[in-house]
Amino acid sequence: MATAAVEIPPSNHGIPGSKMLQHVDLPEITPTQSEPTDPQGVATAWLDAFNRLIAGHDLDIQDLFLDASYWRDLLCTTWNFHTYHGPSKIMSVLKSTDQKCRLQLLEMDSSSDIKKPTLCPIDFNGNLQGIQAFLTLETNLGRGRGLVKLIQDARDRGKWKAFTLFTTLEQLKGYEESIKTRRPTGVEHGSHPGRLNWQERRKVEVNCEGSFEPTVLIIGAGQGGLTIAARLKQLKIPTLIIDRNERIGDNWRNRYHQLVLHDSVWYDHMPYLNFPPNWPIFTPKDKLAEWFETYAKALELNVWTKTSIVSSNWDESKRQWSLTLKRQTNGRNETRTLHPRHVIQATGHSGEPYFPSHIKGLDSFKGDRLVHSSQFTGPEPDVKGKKAVIVGCCNSGHDIAQDYYEHGYDVTMVQRSSTLVVSCENLIDVDMKGVYSEDGPPIEDADILSMSTPNAVGARLKVDNTKEINRRDATLLRALQAAGFALDNGPEGAGLFTKYLHRGGGYYIDVGASQLIADGKIKIKQGQEIERVNPHSLTFSDGSELEADEVVFATGYQNMRETARKIFGDELADRVKDVWGFDEEGETRTMWRRTGHPGFWFFGGNLALCRFYSRLLALQIKALEVGLMEYDVD
Repeated sequence: MATAAVEIPPSNHGIPGSKMLQHVDLPEITPTQSEPTDPQGVATAWLDAFNRLIAGHDLDIQDLFLDASYWRDLLCTTWNFHTYHGPSKIMSVLKSTDQKCRLQLLEMDSSSDIKKPTLCPIDFNGNLQGIQAFLTLETNLGRGRGLVKLIQDARDRGKWKAFTLFTTLEQLKGYEESIKTRRPTGVEHGSHPGRLNWQERRKVEVNCEGSFEPTVLIIGAGQGGLTIAARLKQLKIPTLIIDRNERIGDNWRNRYHQLVLHDSVWYDHMPYLNFPPNWPIFTPKDKLAEWFETYAKALELNVWTKTSIVSSNWDESKRQWSLTLKRQTNGRNETRTLHPRHVIQATGHSGEPYFPSHIKGLDSFKGDRLVHSSQFTGPEPDVKGKKAVIVGCCNSGHDIAQDYYEHGYDVTMVQRSSTLVVSCENLIDVDMKGVYSEDGPPIEDADILSMSTPNAVGARLKVDNTKEINRRDATLLRALQAAGFALDNGPEGAGLFTKYLHRGGGYYIDVGASQLIADGKIKIKQGQEIERVNPHSLTFSDGSELEADEVVFATGYQNMRETARKIFGDELADRVKDVWGFDEEGETRTMWRRTGHPGFWFFGGNLALCRFYSRLLALQIKALEVGLMEYDVD
């Protein structure tokens, strides 16, 4: 049902409070730029000068950083995430950095070929060339890694200067992870009368028996809860995960029947335990759920399923929670009160389902189903000609529409704002090739390459990637528009990932539904809001009516803050800050770092973000626990 041309709003707006990323102009290309014969020598000279600068020597910062330069720092200069822009700002940070968390040394990391200083393209089209070098670093509290990209300054006789610098903390001195050379022995040799074996010790931990009390309680046993629990485990912080579902992985297992991840296996590995080499490129939801259970067992994570919080109280003076939990175990209900110092809400970055309950007539619907997409389990079998309406045109909406079509339904999608559409194959080939791919580097190195680019710079660079994906997808995109489907390219044309971080949705990674729309097999009702739900139809703001036997609202989710309000009440929810979207420096708001309420943290995102940021949140909690960090001090 392609309608006449209708002006519909683009979905490039961010969630409330999210800032627009700073506009970035790429450095000028040096007219006489020549390929350096010694990238290692250029990078070494820059590092030597930078180390002299942070050691207090009187050097001109303008000789080291371009005027339009960026330093993204995660926990090395402060106990926060920052992106510093320009030499003056960078110099002010170096002069004012808290002596308790000060960067002391950067060194070249030449431990593998990919890490050695290399001449490489900075932008997608290869017009801007630079030198890229992996780094190791040391602060007076810890160690980490980084990456610098050097470019010749066209305005200063071609001097090599930093365009972007990235530094991230990876370990605290004296509190390193218990992995590899620090792995546990697994046994105490010698005579120890009455000692418990491994299985008995696990039972004590899992059930919080005797004196065992979790320092951290995590709400949610999805990828967020499992990855942060795994990191805390290696830092020897007693941790318990609770989840209201029957089994670990049910947050995926219970979703719609045909759900398969749209991200690739190379992007989705979890900390300490990669997917095996025969794992499919795109993971079915039930397979992922099984993996989550395996992961929790293999990493010895403490998880209580069928558990919910009955009451909560935060003691400001003790900096400690009192949580009353209701747990169903071994066929009976039990009530337990625990006193963790930290609560991590890992219920998904989106929060509670957004259901448009303001629409008139919802209770009057006499069809077979009217639900939010989170409650959709799958179409009825052996149905011919029933009419299904899906409200919303992002990943879930498209997947559900395709599922309905394949079961014989007459399907219409209601598109209220424009959607960014990219084919799965071209997204992987253009955006992830050589980083998150079969021929890519180890996952830890891939994450440095990916996360090292400040979000504002990444958005500018992704404009060309997005144009190339659109070029490859041109036939499909033209057909979608001809079918009445409205498209966009993300904020300022920056593509999918920027839109994801800015808004949390508004896109579809195509795995087949787009061709069904282009062919008219899935119809589009565009640009009109639903005015009323009738017993067997929907009435729109333009007066048109659409028959419906089943209606699914794929209308997204509320901010995580509203889930916190539901669990912990208004006092906490009003104290914490909004989650997701960008802050003034272009960093993601509130997630993975301090929320504004001591002892309370938000954690979420896709598997890749959970893998990367779980280490950083675990380090913050460890630093608080051992007295290296104060909550109210950067």
